[in-house]
Amino acid sequence: MLLLYNLGLRIYIFFVYLASFFNKKASLWLKGRQHVQYQQFDKSAWFHFASLGEYEQGLPVLLAFRQLHKDIPVVITFFSPSGYEVRKNTPYADAVYYLPLDTAANAQHFIDAIKPSIAVFTKYEYWFHYFYELNRRDVPLFVISGIFRPDQIFFKWYGTLHRRILSYVKHFFVQDNESKVLLEQLHITNVSVSGDTRFDRVWANAQNPKSFEIVEDFTKDHKVMVAGSTWPQDEDLLAELIKGHADWKFIIAPHEIKEEKIERLISILPQNAAAKYSQLDPESYQGHRLLKTQVLVIDNIGMLSSLYRYGHVAYIGGGFGAGIHNTLEAAAFGLPVIFGPNYQKFKEARELVAMQLGFCVNNAEELKNIFSVITSNENKLQSLRKDVERYVVEHKGATSMIIKTIDPEQI
Repeated sequence: MLLLYNLGLRIYIFFVYLASFFNKKASLWLKGRQHVQYQQFDKSAWFHFASLGEYEQGLPVLLAFRQLHKDIPVVITFFSPSGYEVRKNTPYADAVYYLPLDTAANAQHFIDAIKPSIAVFTKYEYWFHYFYELNRRDVPLFVISGIFRPDQIFFKWYGTLHRRILSYVKHFFVQDNESKVLLEQLHITNVSVSGDTRFDRVWANAQNPKSFEIVEDFTKDHKVMVAGSTWPQDEDLLAELIKGHADWKFIIAPHEIKEEKIERLISILPQNAAAKYSQLDPESYQGHRLLKTQVLVIDNIGMLSSLYRYGHVAYIGGGFGAGIHNTLEAAAFGLPVIFGPNYQKFKEARELVAMQLGFCVNNAEELKNIFSVITSNENKLQSLRKDVERYVVEHKGATSMIIKTIDPEQI
């Protein structure tokens, strides 16, 4: 099985190489792993994140760790360019790298360089050679905010190698009891149900969000829907909704902000209804122009998590593709959330739907109906918002539970 695993990795990198000729992310993935000189540490705390979402998820634990152990350098690795390229200069780490490909030689070389006294992986990514090497050197490895499903390879008859990978983890902090039960079926009992550290992260953000002068002027005295991380299929539905609600303002932050994507979005909206955020200079824009603008299109990155502060209802994109994006960022501000049908892999989305605080739509007509139900009664909307915020508050606390266990002085 290990032979097949190693072969699979080499096939994967071959296809990444082919894709790199026409795909920017694949090119960055390759270049970021070439000719890297790793900083040498006498000891370190190694935090690994698959991508940007996992970084935000694990950040509360990283920050709490740094606060408690200021003498231990922190090394961060990312698998994906979407994490590394955005956070490669984070002030919360002493070194940031792409995770080298999971080979025995790479694992030994990388761990020799950073000499971790502890390793923390967030949510997922289970790499045989890295986990094996950490275990061989008696370096405690923790998985935080883990979540497991019956359809994963660990629970298949052919998942022997991957079950072995799990055996190298010192302790699992999982999001729900279902994950704990699944691991126990594999005779893995070093498991705690801590919840999801994202609740801590989004709540902290909601207590101190950024302010944007233009957005404040745009939304002043209006009800607002914030649509985050949208894709074209989401935007087609939103365009139909916008046409029938001239009394509402809409902020749309697309997942992809390439010029052609932004122009495509603007072309399906009512004529002259939209303005690009990048074209509204705070020093020179005319305030009266915003009075006539119904849709503000956010054509840059880094704003979305704070934009929800201006909303009353949120639409979360991705539900007509691989899966919805972050619902909790909006929920932390007390916004009921609407999204497309592909949300089942996300525990918080399932819970919000079950509590009638989140709403799934399959087409434009359903979006119109749900929006009308949520917003037609002011008292009902306010009640929904309080319940959504309460849901987030009640799920905080994973970080404090985790940090007590991963303290190097107590291990």
